[in-house]
Amino acid sequence: MKMRKICVFIGSRANYSSIKSAMIAIQNHPDLELLVILGASALLDRYGSVAELIKKDGFKVDEEVFMLLEGETPSTMAKSTGIGLIELPTIFDRLRPDVVLTVGDRFETMATTLAASYMNIAVAHTMGGEVSGTIDESIRHAVTKFAHIHFPASQDAKERIVKLGESLDSVHMVGCPRIDLVAEIINNASNELNILQDDGVGSKIDFDKPFLIVSQHPVTTEYGHGEKQIRETLEAVRKTGMQAIILWPNSDAGAEDISRGIRKFREEGCAQNMHFFKNLPVSDYIQLMNRTACLVGNSSSGIREGAFIGTPVVNIGNRQNRRQHGRNVINTDYKCSEIYNALIKQIENGKYPSENIYGDGNAGNRIANILSSCSWSIQKVISY
Repeated sequence: MKMRKICVFIGSRANYSSIKSAMIAIQNHPDLELLVILGASALLDRYGSVAELIKKDGFKVDEEVFMLLEGETPSTMAKSTGIGLIELPTIFDRLRPDVVLTVGDRFETMATTLAASYMNIAVAHTMGGEVSGTIDESIRHAVTKFAHIHFPASQDAKERIVKLGESLDSVHMVGCPRIDLVAEIINNASNELNILQDDGVGSKIDFDKPFLIVSQHPVTTEYGHGEKQIRETLEAVRKTGMQAIILWPNSDAGAEDISRGIRKFREEGCAQNMHFFKNLPVSDYIQLMNRTACLVGNSSSGIREGAFIGTPVVNIGNRQNRRQHGRNVINTDYKCSEIYNALIKQIENGKYPSENIYGDGNAGNRIANILSSCSWSIQKVISY
């Protein structure tokens, strides 16, 4: 039996943490060959040099595709998807993968999926079947209809994929690969945090004292409101008087609005006790989530990793709308007073019990084993 070539596309820092454990398992599997393509913001320094991190972790990068058009607007996001769709077929022609493994719901996921599907290459999709806000909701379900092999992260998501007309034997509830990393990092973590604060700017954080984390990204269907939204969040954080780590947004349409709001807040002298990072290694971020008094913003990490870790979370707005979450999450609107009240409640509550909504820490191995033995038909047929 010849080794199956499994091609993974990494387009962002979130992409990488969402599939790293599966990449390790595929690389170590005797019947599989791992191929890695880097593209979009994963190649750009201003989004945290994800490419260097991947190489440092011991993965060989087979191809790179520059596809991210500057601007962070709805128009540039659509055009970036088109550039990816133009470039990726040439790369797939060279690599000749048996399966393209794609992650989640971002615009680069759509480009990868369309290119592979038109070339009669099997598509395996992680994190399908979930619900949320923004354009991600539409992309995620569209990719499900193209994918031949499904790796949902929760039972709720599995049931939704089947309701979308996918054959039950193509849907494998494996859990979320991000939880694999969380479990490993938490189990091996020391009691001391050694975060290199020289990598960011702002006030030094004393990790022996309580601190908050802010992780807030654009909502593409609310384009133009990002600056006001992040301002409400930062004002609420400042009102608590606590130290805070502020993370830069991802590259979706509206990122510049949020970045502008952060810069203005800092330049106006409002950012005492705040430290700003472009990016953090996954291990550092997870350790911070394990220690923070509260994570505030709209990152899916609060929903997924947060449930497993028990991190108190204030989730703002519609970006994670209706995504299944644990008891650790309080939802608010983009209003300073609401965010502040929820923060105080979460800080007073403290850490929550762990919940295994999105997996138990073994998703990567399950994905590799299934990819080594499963079968599929390139011609898809709706199951009802």
